[in-house]
Amino acid sequence: MLMKRKMSDGQFKAMQGLMKLIDTFYPYVKSRARSFGVQPGMTVVDYGCGPGRYTAEFAKLVGENGKVFAVDHIDIALRETKKRLDKTGAANVELKLAKGYDSGIPARRADIVCAIDMFHHVEPVQFLKETERIAKPDGVMIIAGGHMFRSRVKAFVAASGLWEVADENFHFLTYRRKLTK
Repeated sequence: MLMKRKMSDGQFKAMQGLMKLIDTFYPYVKSRARSFGVQPGMTVVDYGCGPGRYTAEFAKLVGENGKVFAVDHIDIALRETKKRLDKTGAANVELKLAKGYDSGIPARRADIVCAIDMFHHVEPVQFLKETERIAKPDGVMIIAGGHMFRSRVKAFVAASGLWEVADENFHFLTYRRKLTK
């Protein structure tokens, strides 16, 4: 996952501190993670996992028979995610250091691919090709938050020809793989 500009460790720590502050005063991660439709036994990809806030929640939701892949392109993100997971005892998470846009996840593995507050950091075409590659035929992609207007996100995804909007609410977009004729 190539960011348009790679975040330094210092920038990552600052972002992580801000997230901790937000989570203290507005603890929405747990309820938001549940709203994505994650069920026991699923395989979920937290693409651009950052410090693992959602990864830890997904690990609880999929249960011991499910799997979570936490993917990021910077080492510090995976180290911080591992620290968080070590505290929870989650054994159903695999950390993946992306090489460019290659997540290292086998094709057609994910029930849900989540891109939470990170879409503004990627080059959309290559990122969307990778999410489509790793999603099961009936898999979905969730794009939530971020610092990009929703209309722009929708335009990038539509232009890819790979995904179509399945549902939309105030907090996130749900996409399904586009059926080919």
